[in-house]
Amino acid sequence: MKNTPFNVIFCLLLLVGCQNSTKKVEKAKSGDEPSIEQEWINMSATNSLDGWHIYQNEDGEKTGWTVSEGVFTYNSEKAEGEGNKSLISSKKFTSFEIKFEWKLSPNSNSGFMWGVTEEDAYDAPYLTGPEIQIIDADIYGDDEKNQIHTTGSLYDMVAPDHVMAKPAGEWNSYHITIDYKKNKGTVVHNGMEINRFPLEGPEWNELVSKSKFKEMSGFGKFKEGYLCFQDHPGVISYRNIKLREL
Repeated sequence: MKNTPFNVIFCLLLLVGCQNSTKKVEKAKSGDEPSIEQEWINMSATNSLDGWHIYQNEDGEKTGWTVSEGVFTYNSEKAEGEGNKSLISSKKFTSFEIKFEWKLSPNSNSGFMWGVTEEDAYDAPYLTGPEIQIIDADIYGDDEKNQIHTTGSLYDMVAPDHVMAKPAGEWNSYHITIDYKKNKGTVVHNGMEINRFPLEGPEWNELVSKSKFKEMSGFGKFKEGYLCFQDHPGVISYRNIKLREL
């Protein structure tokens, strides 16, 4: 009987030790440490186009893009050189999330594309890359027929639920998800989800068949491709570009 307290204490210490060991093993198995795929990457260098280049600009003759304090700006009046001058990521992506802010001058437009290729067979990004439209929303206003062309649309394919655009000259935000694993794309504009669409399969094919892209053999065919900010008449700026792969 005199040994009972010692035995009890010993058993309790042994039990606590086993529980702590179990928790350590469970924590190691739980994957609490973030993986590289879960980390957001800053894609807007402060004063350079590091990580980006102008579409098919091997000779370095095309101009139009400038960078200042992390803001990428395209000015069509200052652009020189022949051919398309859209800005292309130097790396290819498949499934990802991207966040960025954009601002444009009155009556101008641009767009964000994915799945773009620079193969010689295609002289412009829109021939391969689907586009989330960026445009002065006043251009189309409430015109029902052109909601598939307004801000937040999957251009010429799916109109947004709501037009959340701020007036030209003010900063807007996009949070775009392209997830081929779930076969789903979404657009969050100024904090509200306004659009969603498939990325492949019968529903996607039907959308393409009803659009201006139906005769373009390479359109939407490249799951892995470059990202693109489109050149178009006017002045368009981008900042706080962040991406994470899925």
